Amino acid sequence: MKNFKKYYIITAEPEDIYKAITTEITTQLWTGDTAEVNPIVGGEFSLWDGGITGKFLELEPYKKIVQQWYFGDQEEQSIVTIKLHEHKKGTSFEVNHINIPDEAYDDIVDGWDNEYAGSLIDFYTEE
Repeated sequence: MKNFKKYYIITAEPEDIYKAITTEITTQLWTGDTAEVNPIVGGEFSLWDGGITGKFLELEPYKKIVQQWYFGDQEEQSIVTIKLHEHKKGTSFEVNHINIPDEAYDDIVDGWDNEYAGSLIDFYTEE
């Protein structure tokens, strides 16, 4: 098992980023794909037409989202903690993803950089 932690800067307010992750229609807009989001503790989510699935463990509006990501029959839960901090350019988006299966680590890191955070950054970047 491996862990991943990184900060990204997104040019939107923390409230907007929080809503983008916890509101189904907005999630579909920034991912560009099918998404299902039930933003309550214990509620499940599915992004990129089932490419990422899991459930919400903790929701602190506009500040923190904790999720469990499903990886088959893995014994230890893979937990994603997203913290949103105000930043002079918008939001500092802190990701701490623990218990990533070794064989999925490179794909998960690439996914954070290019798909998940990358899509949010692109979505909020003014053209």
